[in-house]
Amino acid sequence: MAYSSCFRREAGSYGKDVRGLNRLHQFDKVEIVQIQHPDKSYQTLEEMREYVASLLQKLELPFRTLKLCGGDISFTSALTYDMEVYSAAQQKWLEVSSVSNFESFQANRMKLRFKDENGKTQLCHTLNGSALALPRIVAALLENNQTPRGIKIPKALVDYTGFELID
Repeated sequence: MAYSSCFRREAGSYGKDVRGLNRLHQFDKVEIVQIQHPDKSYQTLEEMREYVASLLQKLELPFRTLKLCGGDISFTSALTYDMEVYSAAQQKWLEVSSVSNFESFQANRMKLRFKDENGKTQLCHTLNGSALALPRIVAALLENNQTPRGIKIPKALVDYTGFELID
């Protein structure tokens, strides 16, 4: 896993759907990456998906998981899941995480190989994803935890913040 600052260059994109937290040109996220034996890569993908879902559950956020169809995944991915949280202000779901199995595509380019039990060289499978896109998570926490008294901090974060409510 790694923490990364991300930068997008999207000249010519305009309109309400690319403002604010929807399309930041700079944002931070936590990456999860795995190199796996081909026989275990899809099991690992499910574990990664469940891990991200558990983070969203601990943050007490309404979310859904989408299994993307072939036309929506990248050229390099064999299977991708997106996790989305609901934005009441925008009345739509926003992607906060994506986990993918690239099978041997990336491994082939890196020459990332291993020898099997018969001594034959095989390509590894690579998997990666964003555990959480931080700006959208912060917005979702603020938006989904409003009460008449203030913004309620999820129980999982109280030890880190030292308080239970933002008044």
